[in-house]
Amino acid sequence: MDSMIGRWHPSTKLMLVLTVIIISMFSTVPTVQYVLFGLALVLSLASGTFGNFLKTFLKSVFVIVIFIFLVQVFIVQNEDSQPLWWFIGYSQIGLDTSIGLASRIVAISSIIIWFFQVTSVKDIVSALEKARIPKKVTFVIAATIQLIPQMSKLSQTITDAQRARGIETEGSALVRMKAFVPMMGPLVLTSIQQTDERVLTLEARGSSAPMKKTTYYSLKKTAWDYVIVILCLVALVMYFVGGPL
Repeated sequence: MDSMIGRWHPSTKLMLVLTVIIISMFSTVPTVQYVLFGLALVLSLASGTFGNFLKTFLKSVFVIVIFIFLVQVFIVQNEDSQPLWWFIGYSQIGLDTSIGLASRIVAISSIIIWFFQVTSVKDIVSALEKARIPKKVTFVIAATIQLIPQMSKLSQTITDAQRARGIETEGSALVRMKAFVPMMGPLVLTSIQQTDERVLTLEARGSSAPMKKTTYYSLKKTAWDYVIVILCLVALVMYFVGGPL
């Protein structure tokens, strides 16, 4: 977020994300999807988040892509399915479908991952407030974005506490499942408690007071922001005028 790209205005980065998503949704050529994925790689490299980007991508999107490939090619029955063993078969139609679907998922998810890795919640909230989005909507969006990281940290804290009390949390899948089930109660209850505390904090600071709010943190657009937005609009116009690929 300290890089030049990370200092772009959130609306500028969102415009870039929307441009990639629109082109990806209308494109039927996998090559276009791979070019969009390459764009996300270049942006993450220029932003200094390439390592975290790859780690997140491999842990989430890559697993989904492999699952789609296996199901579409070997499980789903198509007209050209050739039986291999029991319910497992091979389908060229399934292979083509999986390539098209997986490439679109890779293109869209990669640019979304990049966006959240180079845009802080504070910047997103500031941009929403400046756009005159209602406070309640801003709070819900911010809380939703922070939900998974907070629950992940809380889960690790509860796991460490269980380990300190002598409860087995590592080992086989059955052992981990036994440790995971009792953890769900404190995890959910603590998350609800933290949300209530956050709401009370906002009320104590006059969040719902019927008067004009002031803020000490403000974002300003630079010339680069306007250039990027114009380039995105030009790219969309050229793409649709030239005919979607």
